[in-house]
Amino acid sequence: MASVGSAVQDGCDRLRAQAVALAVADERSPLHGAAADQVVARGGRLHIKHDPACGETYGQLLTRNGRTHLETLGTYTPGPSRSTPYAYGAVFAEVAVDRRLGLVRVRRMLGVYDVGRVINPRLADSQALGAMVGGIGAALLEQTVTDHRDGRIVNADLTGYLVPVNADVLDLRAVYLDGEDREADPIGVKGLGEVVLVGVAPAIANAVFHATGRRVRDLPITAEALL
Repeated sequence: MASVGSAVQDGCDRLRAQAVALAVADERSPLHGAAADQVVARGGRLHIKHDPACGETYGQLLTRNGRTHLETLGTYTPGPSRSTPYAYGAVFAEVAVDRRLGLVRVRRMLGVYDVGRVINPRLADSQALGAMVGGIGAALLEQTVTDHRDGRIVNADLTGYLVPVNADVLDLRAVYLDGEDREADPIGVKGLGEVVLVGVAPAIANAVFHATGRRVRDLPITAEALL
């Protein structure tokens, strides 16, 4: 998002400047003669900042000037920054361990992330909560079993390769710290990719340690490791 989104932002800024320049130079436009910094692009229209009624649509502007479209190229190259462009996160997990069977269940989980500006909250939640589900799978369920005689994967289907289901995912929540980092990039974002996944399994392993006193360093954490 930081690199691609910033390039898109640059392209949009250039395109808007083209449209504004075309409108203020067109004697037939309601915006003719206006100062470029007083023209606002919003809702498919260009209009005067303090007079929304004084304006026109892009279609009207282009048709009158015999154009079908405007075109430009946006670029973005990261430069030196006094701040770090990286995202950070902390994950908190509460688990329950059956003392007789050694089975681990995640009761609830919270992820707190510093990812700069969150442009699409719904998509961010989808990424973060999906990563939590994947992290639960990595910590407690997913395991590839290899037959060392021939190198074949024994559990090469969903019958033997376990993944989380609804019963394994009870209470997940993601929180994003407020703030934008305009020094990192022009749109103020950092990133929300792998940062939401890497802390999940360690948080579960630490919770299991606090519950049982067993420090398990191999994943998944099986009942055999706790009995």
